[in-house]
Amino acid sequence: MAKRISGTTPKADGFRMPGEFEAQEQVWMIWPERPDNWRDGAKPVQKSFANVAKAISQFTKMTVVVSQAQYANCRKELPGKIRVLEMSNNDAWVRDCGPSFVINDKGDIRANDWEFNAWGGLVDGLYFPWDQDELVARKIAEVEGIDTYKTENFVLEGGSFHVDGQGTVLTTEMCLLSEGRNPELSKSEIEAKLCAYLNCKKVLWLKDGIDPDETNGHVDDVACFVAPGEVACIYTEDETSPFYTQAQAAYQTLIGMTDAKGRSLKVHKLCCPKKAIMIKGEFAIDSVEGTMPREDGDICITSYMNFLITNGGVIVPQYGDENDQLALEQIRAMFPERKVVGVDTLEIVYGGGNIHCVTQQQPKR
Repeated sequence: MAKRISGTTPKADGFRMPGEFEAQEQVWMIWPERPDNWRDGAKPVQKSFANVAKAISQFTKMTVVVSQAQYANCRKELPGKIRVLEMSNNDAWVRDCGPSFVINDKGDIRANDWEFNAWGGLVDGLYFPWDQDELVARKIAEVEGIDTYKTENFVLEGGSFHVDGQGTVLTTEMCLLSEGRNPELSKSEIEAKLCAYLNCKKVLWLKDGIDPDETNGHVDDVACFVAPGEVACIYTEDETSPFYTQAQAAYQTLIGMTDAKGRSLKVHKLCCPKKAIMIKGEFAIDSVEGTMPREDGDICITSYMNFLITNGGVIVPQYGDENDQLALEQIRAMFPERKVVGVDTLEIVYGGGNIHCVTQQQPKR
């Protein structure tokens, strides 16, 4: 029987969040369906989600959760080896509303159930209500019989940070210091929370992400740990790229940083797409009160960095861009022991995220 843990933290109890490159038990996704976020009744994006799930399932067990209304359709679209569970939800971003798992050296696993407010609550959140998403982390933990730490009065999303599993956490000021998250907490108080719940000793702060209007700058579009002491960072010398300023700033910041163990970071460059991708006026996207509208000409956040590392593989976004193959080659150089698989995720990026945003890994105990 899974229980809620109170009065303590993972760090105090000897639990840590492992790096994404460590061994995984399974990966979770939520099936998309919101017609006010996804175009054409979400049918095109469901195909993309299915392709991402199939790619991951080559390497790792998959569980996809889905609303009652979409259960039969989801089950039909996915192969039998992918588990499908009915679970209420508000949208498909399990990285952010789902649990962040922590493990100890004794083979035990627990989970952080962060406060979730749809990336900014009533200040600048993307939709209302978010009540069912707020329950997803607890429900996933209940399914697996995993005890949870509920971070009362501390809002955080899984896409807003990366850890190296050895005491270092990477994040952005744009997101964690945003008005809609934890305005009553100082930067040092937020650092203390991160270190307590992820079992870290050092927080590496980048200034900005590349999507200020959606997630307020999640780090998983900009940089991530690919191994202890090594990070990947988006990089472009094209001054016309919508991400040029942030990419250059992040790279210059990272090359001067050290991790919790005192190592200077080895920084791998990862290209940006050549062409900007935008929402098109002919897309059929419902307009609903309480949801941030997706409008003709909005620039989509096309980052190759939003990949998932899982067991023997790395699942990478592809956009039909001339830099698609270069991105795969660069990622193969970062992960010589893994198979790098590209998946067309244009339909996902139209909805505001990508592969890392729509997945959450559960580590092996």
